[in-house]
Amino acid sequence: MKKIKLAITGCMGRMGQQIIKSAKSNNNFVVTVLTENRLINKKINGINITLNDEKAFKKADVIIDFTIPKCTFEVLKISSKLKKKVVIGTTGFTKKEENLIKNYSKKIPILKAGNMSLGINLLMYLTEITSASLGNNYLSKVFEVHHKHKKDHPSGTALMLGKGIAVGKNRDFYKLMGKKYLNKKSFPYGKKINFNSIRKGEIIGEHEVKFSSGKEIITLNHEAFDRALYSEGALTAAKWLNKKKPGLYSMRNLLNFK
Repeated sequence: MKKIKLAITGCMGRMGQQIIKSAKSNNNFVVTVLTENRLINKKINGINITLNDEKAFKKADVIIDFTIPKCTFEVLKISSKLKKKVVIGTTGFTKKEENLIKNYSKKIPILKAGNMSLGINLLMYLTEITSASLGNNYLSKVFEVHHKHKKDHPSGTALMLGKGIAVGKNRDFYKLMGKKYLNKKSFPYGKKINFNSIRKGEIIGEHEVKFSSGKEIITLNHEAFDRALYSEGALTAAKWLNKKKPGLYSMRNLLNFK
């Protein structure tokens, strides 16, 4: 079987390094391009680290991007011109930026997920079902914990889960978004969805969705113990996306959830 040629952006970052490691032991891929946002005089597995440009991306079939929004749009601009497929694991996009990604997906296949884990995407699905079943008599909130190096908060996964609550209620998520807390020991339920983010140590990721009627609390949660969970998910996404036509896809499409 012909191997999929892979470009990995942000190759010096935590996820970039993990994807390189996972791809090395995956027979479906060959890593052909590694990029960073600055010139680095270094080779990884014999590959020079370059900047995001047409010359580099011409060598790839699929690009996996776990960086920052500014870099992601640099990647999308080039990929759109070259008709390359892009897996986006970057988080922290604004509503306007989300719409820009939709526009790019009219030209190229894009799979975007705030989290590449099978378990998290199942949790998202369960969140939607629970929210729809409980209705408006239950208030909800989202709690998440990540390592101290993570810059954005709430995490992309926490926002995904918030959107799951909104979808269940058939409401606009941006109108339902409540307060965003950072490193609070406790935080309240509200008529809108409140978020609390903890940043400490080297924790891979913990996410929790709570629904309360005042008489009972229903909790859905997920804990990740190994970063390979995300890199292997990203590679599964890249393999799946390689056969797709232009469009905006998610892990939900890949997993065939209703």
